[in-house]
Amino acid sequence: MKVFVTGATGFVGAAVVRELLAHGHQVLGLARSDRSADGLGKIGAEVLRGDLEVPETLRQGAEISDAVIHTGFVHDFSRFAEACAIDRIAIGTLGAAIENTNKPLVVTAGVAFLDAAGPVAVEADPAFPPSDTYPRASEAAAKALSDRGIPTSVMRLPPSVHGEGDHGFVPMLIDIARRNGRSAYIGDGENAWPAVHVHDAARAYRLAVERDASAETYHAVAEQGVAFRKIAETIANGLGVPCVALSEEEAREHFDWFFGFASINQRTSSDWTRARLGWRPTGPDLLTDIAQAGYFTAETG
Repeated sequence: MKVFVTGATGFVGAAVVRELLAHGHQVLGLARSDRSADGLGKIGAEVLRGDLEVPETLRQGAEISDAVIHTGFVHDFSRFAEACAIDRIAIGTLGAAIENTNKPLVVTAGVAFLDAAGPVAVEADPAFPPSDTYPRASEAAAKALSDRGIPTSVMRLPPSVHGEGDHGFVPMLIDIARRNGRSAYIGDGENAWPAVHVHDAARAYRLAVERDASAETYHAVAEQGVAFRKIAETIANGLGVPCVALSEEEAREHFDWFFGFASINQRTSSDWTRARLGWRPTGPDLLTDIAQAGYFTAETG
């Protein structure tokens, strides 16, 4: 099967590309720069030059492939609303390109902002609709496609997808702690961050796209919830700085724009996903990985 992957040189996307190639699939990876194109070519993937803001390129990639995995996103939090709008349009473009073809399409969302019916979020729980506070519309865009008869699956990722090369939330927390001279958590620090190793997440994508086209929601979650205090303590140990509890007011100043993410509290199950896909995470847990995966020597951490 030939799979078109957006975000093919990103942290998650690159792992997905390697996972697909390792299991005998062909990969067509979207690449914006010469460096990205060269990197994809060296590992055996085909390259389609372009980016998420060029609908014609997205349409072409989807049309000449047997399946699509959308991991691409403009990770610029200074223009988050614009990035979310680009994502929504990209999903719509990819879906329209495979209409009436029965090609699998898997798009990426998150588990952090779900309207959970119980203390532990499950795959059947809906995402909150896009808002000014959190404008990401991946799931709304996927549902719009499914409502048009274009089956679109959603892979929900946890706040921490960790492993070597991570440039997401954990490196951001390390940078905040380094700049402030202390690592911190809010209140008692028991708010829970779900987590998964990047290689396990990549396997979930591969298993999902190998199924027939469907409109299902999956949780690539290995750990239901890691106490944020434990994350902060591990970061403090790695940096050799104090770890402190902060009030909400103090935390808003400490974390600045990251406060909303630092306060995430969403225990999340992946039981249905594991049963449906036969997915079994095997990677190291988050705290072990932070201590061993080079987080404190990376440029962002």
